[in-house]
Amino acid sequence: MKRFIYVILLCCFALSTKFYAQENVISTKSELINLRRIEGLPQYLEKTEIRQVSSYDTTGGNDDGFSGKYSFVKRNVDSSLVIFQEEGKGVINRIWTPTPTEDTLDFYLGNSKDPTFSIKFSDLFSGKVYPFVQPLSGNEIGGYYNYFPIAFNKGCKIVFRGKKLEFYQIQYRKYPKDYKVDNFSPNLTTSEREELEKLKNDWQNIDLNKADIKINIDTILKPGETVTLAEFNKGGRILGFTFENAEDFEGLNKQIDIRITWDDEKTPSIYMPIADYFGYAFGKVSMQSLLIGSKNNINYSYFPMPFDKNAKVELIYRPSDNSKVDSPIQINANFFASNNKRQKMEEGKFYAFWNKDRNAKLGEPHVFLKGEGHGHYIGTILQAQGLNPGMTLFFEGDDVTNIDGEMRLHGTGSEDYFNGGWYALLDRWDRKISLPLHGSLDYSLPFSRTGGYRLFISDKMPFNKEIYHSIEHGPENNNVAVDYTSVAFYYADAPVGKGQENPINALTSTYIPKTFVLYPQLMEYSFAGKVNVDRDILTSTTGGQVRIDLTKIPKGDYKLYADIEKSPDGTEISIWQRQKNVAETVSFYSDERELEDDKFLCDIVLNEFKETITIKFKEADNRSKINIRRLILVRE
Repeated sequence: MKRFIYVILLCCFALSTKFYAQENVISTKSELINLRRIEGLPQYLEKTEIRQVSSYDTTGGNDDGFSGKYSFVKRNVDSSLVIFQEEGKGVINRIWTPTPTEDTLDFYLGNSKDPTFSIKFSDLFSGKVYPFVQPLSGNEIGGYYNYFPIAFNKGCKIVFRGKKLEFYQIQYRKYPKDYKVDNFSPNLTTSEREELEKLKNDWQNIDLNKADIKINIDTILKPGETVTLAEFNKGGRILGFTFENAEDFEGLNKQIDIRITWDDEKTPSIYMPIADYFGYAFGKVSMQSLLIGSKNNINYSYFPMPFDKNAKVELIYRPSDNSKVDSPIQINANFFASNNKRQKMEEGKFYAFWNKDRNAKLGEPHVFLKGEGHGHYIGTILQAQGLNPGMTLFFEGDDVTNIDGEMRLHGTGSEDYFNGGWYALLDRWDRKISLPLHGSLDYSLPFSRTGGYRLFISDKMPFNKEIYHSIEHGPENNNVAVDYTSVAFYYADAPVGKGQENPINALTSTYIPKTFVLYPQLMEYSFAGKVNVDRDILTSTTGGQVRIDLTKIPKGDYKLYADIEKSPDGTEISIWQRQKNVAETVSFYSDERELEDDKFLCDIVLNEFKETITIKFKEADNRSKINIRRLILVRE
């Protein structure tokens, strides 16, 4: 009998050892599977650390890549730059830059004396060099990104052959010694190629066919009511849910809240305006990410949400301050669920932490998530509103992540965190753009606002004891006045985020400024006659006309000002709204060049019939230029 028991135990040990070994093999294939298998998001990552090397200014200043001073680990004798060096085992799971060059990168994997592979820096993102192809590699909104996993065993070093590198971030995961890691090779095996193709297909088609339970709700939600949409009385998991008529949740006041509670917990896992949860931007639908957003007038959420005993999903309609204008809303929702309840030792529950930071405290960063517990961070949505008119300098702030008492990641700028770059430049970070893992929610210089989102899948950030994930507002010292609204997505044993306020009208209304500033690089022009444009200088010798579109400015009565430059070749203009002359003569002439700020031009009215102003040049040969550095509209 003893011998029999011994044999059984030996077999169990062998099987468990085999299972453990399989679970701890890291390769290109295993990492592609992790990227593809959205259902694996709740699974904990034990004994691993997420870290990042970047070009951030270590003195606390804003030279995060401009000079190149902080853009390398060390300089070699031949002036090439070591930009990444790590001992042991790991996987590089994200490379980002807004400034790729044609210089070569040499990757040394496994303590090799010769490069394992070499590639032009720009070709990491161009899609021309396999396997660095879409959707894991590309460029948009000013940033170049590469999420293709590069595993390394016994160390990794990356050398940049150029003389100067500017902005960059390399994010990677470290593994302990008992993991088996296979060094990356750009020559993918057949099975690795198949996984990459499966990933492309799966990211385009989220499969909810595994649902054991499908619930459709068609009801009316009235002001002041709370409606239970779905309730589960035994363990399982929500695979996804949708709300039709996404436009019904638009609006500046965001009065409809979503509240989800697991296992009778006192703190709801989700409690916030439904618009903020689905990534609306300042009252309008915006986001279309892989796992959450709004598309074809349907809100969708595909985060897997396991629970132990029960779950409850509610919608709450908060009456506005003027409840007479509130109207009932038709709710059409669909829930897809499974009876496969949470594996407590292996998976976390899903939580979303809502932080409305109205008039954020100067000197302190905005907090995405702060608290104690065990879990991993998997996503961020941010709406960022400047409270002073003008350039969006608040987006110069860096993200910083402290995990288990140690600073693990430090970014180089806010749009960089969202894989973008170069706000306020044409065809860069200048409007809303959605990609599977990241995007811009909005960009408006007149409103001084923007926003972004980012999902962390292969690069999800595990924490064993605590996490502090924040972002600065302003280039240095959090010195720009802002109103930030963020949603932090994470999995954990229990709620981690501390200090969330319940949504109330005072917190959920959208800030609308009274002063709007327009910069030439993002103005929308129409022309009549011959007009030459050179940045902010407009020239016409033949009495040309320039019409400036103001449709994005709220309706109202305004005083129009401008920051201008006068010069010896400056001309005279008149300003019109349709066929009405609102400013007879504005002179840009001066004997010497001089700047004049806040020059009053005229009064204008913006309504459904008048949404533009037209500048008419005085016909002249030798005085033909105007230089408008910015237009300022102040609502009366």
